[in-house]
Amino acid sequence: MAKRILVPLDQSLVAESIVPIVADLARGGGASVRLLHVTPVPGNLVAKDGRVIAYADQEMERVRAAGLDYFHGLEPRFAGVPLNAVVRFGEPVDEILREAETFDADLIAVATAGRSGLGRVVLGSVAEQVFHRAPMPVMLFHPGRPSTR
Repeated sequence: MAKRILVPLDQSLVAESIVPIVADLARGGGASVRLLHVTPVPGNLVAKDGRVIAYADQEMERVRAAGLDYFHGLEPRFAGVPLNAVVRFGEPVDEILREAETFDADLIAVATAGRSGLGRVVLGSVAEQVFHRAPMPVMLFHPGRPSTR
């Protein structure tokens, strides 16, 4: 049974669909969970006239704070589960794998949109790349389509 679960979230509904599954898994197995959001490294924000509105380090802090606020909104869904959250900057697959090592995760839990064919070839899949490159088990969850009934 997994004791340290890393959950990468991109703030999409698809990614968030794995939250109740991980919360139940962690509660049932006494696991701790680390939520992770990876975003590109921001640059300076520059106005049309060339003035710097926010320097890269300021923008990085703003993005980090927004990510942590997002995670704070998910905390009630993890009631009773040891939980922490981090925001990292860089290439998603590399940062997910780096955080899994740092956290000493024994499971990475990722929701996937389940693209196939040309969309998958052109866009690639972070979840699929993590699945193939991670040294620990990766749980992939495809939420499916909502019912139209």
